[in-house]
Amino acid sequence: MRLKPNNRSFRRAAFTLVEVLVCMMVMGLVFAGILAGNTQSSSRAEWAGYNMAAQALAVQQLEQFHAAAWDTQASPVVDWTTNFPASITNVLDLHISGTNAVWVTNNITITNIQIASNPVVNIKMLRVDTIWNWRNTTLFTNTLVTYKAPDE
Repeated sequence: MRLKPNNRSFRRAAFTLVEVLVCMMVMGLVFAGILAGNTQSSSRAEWAGYNMAAQALAVQQLEQFHAAAWDTQASPVVDWTTNFPASITNVLDLHISGTNAVWVTNNITITNIQIASNPVVNIKMLRVDTIWNWRNTTLFTNTLVTYKAPDE
C-alpha cells in the first residue's frame, strides 16, 4: 500500500528532528569511544615495543657478563668480568622509519660478594639499569640482576 503525503500514517512513520539529533549524538559518542580506545591501545602497544627492546638490550648485557671468563684457579687469575664499561648508550632496536630514534642508556654495576670465609668463596653480582625515554616526556627504567660464580 502506498502512503500519500497527506495521510496521517505517513507522518507517524517518519522520524522527528529531535529523534534524528539524539541518534546522531549517541552515534557520535560511540564513535568517539571507539576512537579513544583505538588510540589508547595503539599507544600501549607502542610502549610495549619500546619496553621489550630495552629489556632485550639489558638481557644482551647479562649474556655478555655470563660469557666473560672468570677463573680463580688459573695462574694468573683470569677475570674478564671487569672489562665492562659503567655506562653504554645505544639506540633501541625498533623498526622505525625516519630520524625518530630512541636512545637508551645501560648503567652497569658489578659488585663482588663474599659468601664464605673459610675457604673464601666469591661471586659477582651484575645489575643492569636500562633507562629509556618515552615520547620525550617520561623516563622508564628496566632493571635486571644476575649472579656469576667463577668458572672452576
